[in-house]
Amino acid sequence: SLTGIENLPCELQRNFQLMRELDQRTEDKKAEIDSLAAAYIDSVRNMLPEERVEHLKKIQSAYSKCKEYSDDKVQLAMQTYEMVDKHIRRLDADLARFEADLKDKLEGSDFETPGSRSLKKGRSQKDKRSSRGRGRRTSEEDTPKKKKLKGGSEFADTILSVHPSDVLDMPVDPNEPTYCLCHQVSYGEMIGCDNPDCPIEWFHFACVDLTTKPKGKWFCPRCVQERKKKK
Repeated sequence: SLTGIENLPCELQRNFQLMRELDQRTEDKKAEIDSLAAAYIDSVRNMLPEERVEHLKKIQSAYSKCKEYSDDKVQLAMQTYEMVDKHIRRLDADLARFEADLKDKLEGSDFETPGSRSLKKGRSQKDKRSSRGRGRRTSEEDTPKKKKLKGGSEFADTILSVHPSDVLDMPVDPNEPTYCLCHQVSYGEMIGCDNPDCPIEWFHFACVDLTTKPKGKWFCPRCVQERKKKK
């Protein structure tokens, strides 16, 4: 595909050059027709019938040639359009395959989202409660619906259709849950606090000065302060 697209400008330039040449031939032929018509009008009274017929045939032949050039130009324009359209269709097909592959990778990877992490927290907290007899109950029913929607293919659709930098410019749904220290909706890459009692849970990378996911457990700035106070 890329090789074909790289050659496209050269092919277009060649076709446009041919169209310009056809245009010039047509204009030259039209000038010839005007000249023949003017000569015919000036001398038609002094011409013999055979001469008139011969002159009219020249004019008719010039018109036929002019039409031929015009038809060639139209045909060339149609071929050029089809050539560009073919590349567009090919790019659309490649883009569709790329989006499908990206969705499959997102669905099949262990990429964590607020929804999936929330459900994992729910299961881990249930385990902790059963083993230690305490802990906050978190179930799928307790998880906000929006968090559930962030998993799977719908999350992939969101990534493909909405750029993270555009999210804050969109109208805010009053039912959209907010996260992070900035109290904004979820967008871009987010990290979950490993404190099960964190009141916020999810944070945008930029708001907590992260560019990549850190190794091991991570605690948000508020929970870090609370842990320091307890010590």
